[in-house]
Amino acid sequence: MADTKANTEATINVHVCYALPDTTVLLETQLPAGSTIKQAIDGSGVLTRFPDIDLSVQKVGVFGKLKTLDAVLHEGDRIEIYRALKADPMESRRRRAKHKG
Repeated sequence: MADTKANTEATINVHVCYALPDTTVLLETQLPAGSTIKQAIDGSGVLTRFPDIDLSVQKVGVFGKLKTLDAVLHEGDRIEIYRALKADPMESRRRRAKHKG
């Protein structure tokens, strides 16, 4: 009897998140199991929607933990693309404390 089982590759579902001051985009994408953060970002279309994203400069993470672009993903992961800070958080705190003083 011939094997009738379909040869299907395992897939995972992940989200790619990018936040701007006035909007947040969360894109769901399905990838082959074993895919990387870079592959998820490329497959999500976020780079087409936001051509100013520069992955050679901007950091990425999964659920708030910094990762490299070659990190392997798992089912349900949320990839986050981080923007550069406009102000140093420590300097901002110092200014606020000085004004309260």
